[in-house]
Amino acid sequence: MWMPGREAARQRALPHGPDLPSAHRRMDAVCAPGSTFRKRGEVVRSRTVVLQAHTQSLLGTFGGAGNGEYRGELLRAIEAISSAAQAWSVPLSSILIRLDGLYGDAAPLLDLLTSGLGIVVRGRNYAFLDLPSVQARLCLPPDAWTRHPESGVQRALFDCPGIALTPAGPTIRMIVAVHQAGATSAPIGITKGGLVYEIFLTTAPALAFTPVDVLHLYLHRGAFETALAHEDQEQDPDRWVSHSHWGQE
Repeated sequence: MWMPGREAARQRALPHGPDLPSAHRRMDAVCAPGSTFRKRGEVVRSRTVVLQAHTQSLLGTFGGAGNGEYRGELLRAIEAISSAAQAWSVPLSSILIRLDGLYGDAAPLLDLLTSGLGIVVRGRNYAFLDLPSVQARLCLPPDAWTRHPESGVQRALFDCPGIALTPAGPTIRMIVAVHQAGATSAPIGITKGGLVYEIFLTTAPALAFTPVDVLHLYLHRGAFETALAHEDQEQDPDRWVSHSHWGQE
């Protein structure tokens, strides 16, 4: 599975004066301006981690200044996973990589499909919902219903095989999850006519993985958000504030 993370760094004002050397920041070598999300700071460093879901073992970790180069790091992650699969004598087609919506576009998915690895990924190209074949499928009864055990959200699942990622291919299986919109705007998915639509793309065969299986792989068994959740908590100030004058830089 695939995990992007982000850490923000604080930057205080640097002293200037004729009797002081030229000011510089040590963080400039490893951090750059970027999206901080919920974290406090002025510059950030991104990290990508390849984490084995059922053992929590790290197969690789790659960092970059600012928002990082997620496609380049994805290629490095594919190399790490392929090396591990070779060491374990596991065929690449038997490995499922779970990715979040950052990788839900055609370009990174083509890199993965070319490698031969299986995927379960949240899609973010909602133009797929406008395809005639998908619209026709959504007019029919759903393949299954599922209820999230914690949030209580009930989703209707529609299985849409043979969706072309690009006009030239390849094709991939898409699961459309639909649930009622709430009083507030849904943070994930697209809302149309009082319904929230989410799309999940996978290479998992329909004979082995039902739509419910695919959704559970993404939301539960393969979910990585809680694996390193402690990094989302604010650190003790003693970890990044020095009580000495020289450490305040």
